[in-house]
Amino acid sequence: MPIPGTPSRAELVDHLVKTRIAGDVATPRENNLSHYRQLANGNRNYWFGLEFGDRWTDEQDVLAVMAERVGVNDDAEFRYGQDTIDPELTVDGLERMAARLRKAAEDRQRVLLATGHPGGLLDVHRATAAALRSAGCEIVVIPEGLQTEEGYVWQLADVAVLEHGASLWHTHSGEPMKAILTALEREGRPLPDLVVADHGWAGYAGQHGVDSVGYADSNDPALFLAESEGTLQVTVPLDDHVKSPRHYDPMTAYLLAQAGLEPRP
Repeated sequence: MPIPGTPSRAELVDHLVKTRIAGDVATPRENNLSHYRQLANGNRNYWFGLEFGDRWTDEQDVLAVMAERVGVNDDAEFRYGQDTIDPELTVDGLERMAARLRKAAEDRQRVLLATGHPGGLLDVHRATAAALRSAGCEIVVIPEGLQTEEGYVWQLADVAVLEHGASLWHTHSGEPMKAILTALEREGRPLPDLVVADHGWAGYAGQHGVDSVGYADSNDPALFLAESEGTLQVTVPLDDHVKSPRHYDPMTAYLLAQAGLEPRP
């Protein structure tokens, strides 16, 4: 640490495992299964702004998708202990996301970036926003004065976040994105062509019909189910809060390079 420049795919896979962004991650198996069960039981806190109806009421079906798209252990009898994220699937997801970012840059699209996990992913989104802006994209400026029951919806370094008690707030809710999109429509402004986000910010945007790509952890199944159904374009599996946010820098460099974007300070 850190890897200078842009890593190769093999170097990035090795880095993801060493920093536990993927590989043997910190999230335990019992926490993963608990969240899959909560989603299947209809707990909307785990739906991330999406609408699943009665399509995912069997937690074993949720586990099957997570095994396929994230690389968690597919054995339903494995209940406790270390679970995993397949680093190859992480890089595959980054490459799919990069293809969508490349299209956004080529078409000079309007892009909105947001995070419900600012402690880990804020700078990933900030760097992506800076590169897209440099490539000619319009980074959507959100309306002022927005709030939800959890707090205020702000924009820092071109990234929408939730602020509560003078702190940036971790949230799974889709309500902050709902507040933004509703306000844009109310003001007669166009919606984004693309949302790059995580948690409920990505989920609600996709549910609202906006092209959406995002990041999600092994205990957050909603976005992976949405990708499997086509509601989200891409969901990248990773641990979304590792020891240092600087550990994500090589991943961000790889993403931008694959998208043909130049990193900006």
